[in-house]
Amino acid sequence: MPPIIKVIIPAFNEEDSIGLVINHIPNIVSEVIVVSNNSTDTTETVAQNAGATVLREPKKGYGYACLKGMEYIASITPKPDIVVFLDGDYSDYPEELTQLITPILENDIDLVIGSRVKKLRESGSMTFPQIFGNWLATSLMKLFFNAKFTDLGPFRAIKYDTLLALEMTDKTYGWTVEMQLKVLKKRYTYTEVPVRYRKRIGVSKVSGTIKGAIFAGIKILSWIFKYSFS
Repeated sequence: MPPIIKVIIPAFNEEDSIGLVINHIPNIVSEVIVVSNNSTDTTETVAQNAGATVLREPKKGYGYACLKGMEYIASITPKPDIVVFLDGDYSDYPEELTQLITPILENDIDLVIGSRVKKLRESGSMTFPQIFGNWLATSLMKLFFNAKFTDLGPFRAIKYDTLLALEMTDKTYGWTVEMQLKVLKKRYTYTEVPVRYRKRIGVSKVSGTIKGAIFAGIKILSWIFKYSFS
């Protein structure tokens, strides 16, 4: 019996890209869930027309949107075997989802991160704050936990049972690093798969602003130090 795979896409004003993202998701996915994070454009309409289940989360924050998607999954049956998180800006290549879930299916890995390696990244697709933040966060995780993560990439696949066991709580910028830290602390298995990465459509709400980059950096570091000394 094939695995049940659901995709959660947090989206804030992504009307120009969300349709492309949904249309390039492989057919092995049983449901695409777009969580409109207080969008004021036609993101919701475009996503619905592309065949996605659309939810609304009025509280702004990446984590709020992800938690809304999880809340929805908890309310329906059957439950998925794998949940994939994907951004709505078309910077990732949704068709690479098949290779992202392969370590879970073939090697029983709990979490797989799509690693945006330099040789596969389009020039200018990641800002300096993103590159530096990734380096700093993964270096600290290596120092404190002997982790082998190289990226905090948002394109990731995780077993549904593992996701529930992590008891995720972060509401904003720390969602990705919280997940990785809890996987380390609870000794779940993880790996990375190199993925391509291109310039996003539109302006980033986090790395595209100084305020966003600063708050994201603070949140990421606070999670790391919280877990390092707990």
